[in-house]
Amino acid sequence: MGKPGRIAITTVIALLALGMLAGCGQETPTVTVDFSKRIPIDRQGRPPPGNDTLRVAVAAIFSPQESRRYYHDLLRYIGSRTQRTITVERRRTYEEINTLLGEGRIDLAFICSGPYATGRVRWGFRPLAAPVVMGKDTYRSYLIVRRDSPIEGLDQLRGKTVAFTDPDSNTGCLLPSYLLHRRGETRDSFFAKTIYTHSHDNSIMAVGRALVDGAFVHEQIWEYFERKNPVHTAETRVVFRSEPFGNPPIVASPALSGDLAHRIQQLLLDMHKAPEGRQILDHLMVARFVPVREGLYDPIRRMAASLKKEAAHGPAEKP
Repeated sequence: MGKPGRIAITTVIALLALGMLAGCGQETPTVTVDFSKRIPIDRQGRPPPGNDTLRVAVAAIFSPQESRRYYHDLLRYIGSRTQRTITVERRRTYEEINTLLGEGRIDLAFICSGPYATGRVRWGFRPLAAPVVMGKDTYRSYLIVRRDSPIEGLDQLRGKTVAFTDPDSNTGCLLPSYLLHRRGETRDSFFAKTIYTHSHDNSIMAVGRALVDGAFVHEQIWEYFERKNPVHTAETRVVFRSEPFGNPPIVASPALSGDLAHRIQQLLLDMHKAPEGRQILDHLMVARFVPVREGLYDPIRRMAASLKKEAAHGPAEKP
């Protein structure tokens, strides 16, 4: 896998040194995206007449370097089977991807569960499939600290520095904000500082390098590195696991033709049956893709509604 740890942690260190990371919910400039605004993915056979390009966006679950590595083969597979040239947009924030989808400026996106749960109705995008990882189509949020840290849970992070991923992330912003809300606290009142890393692997490495005291990260990203490249997780440990949420889905823009959206959906759902598709999925630690189960995202919607109500009426009183 090369040296992804060195590359990604350099990004985190540079951001911290420049003071470009800020608390959740604020304007937070970050590293310019490089994965890339237009990356051609090979296709096989003759393209169909008319528009033969499929515009895809990838949310920043991984850092740009890791995203390029993990998604390239999957995108190549989709391009070859649909006889389309794939071009990739990798944007800084989840909201940017939702906006591109809703406005029809991209056709397909790998998005995170939080933006999907809270943005589907507003933007009208269509769920195609969700991955089954480690035998389930759900995941949990992990709170991680350094392996040698005495911290054993959220309460001991009072007055500490914590890494979040994105303002619209469920794992890396919404959930910890909701947990504090239930305690009658806010991020500003509880933590000394919160920073954005804009990817879960960057958050893991920020904890491992003692740049922050803790981070809320995606279960599957932590487990992936723990099994495939433990240099990312060796210096961290999990002290809290949340309730389960629906896995990050693949969605189509409302502007994409229904026929093509259905074709891509069937391609994903049948991918594990094809030898080439099975090999790609095995590399990603994905068993198969399955239809999206909408109810799995309801806990995210409930948390978002609770925090929205707090913003409108003021914080809850401390118990």
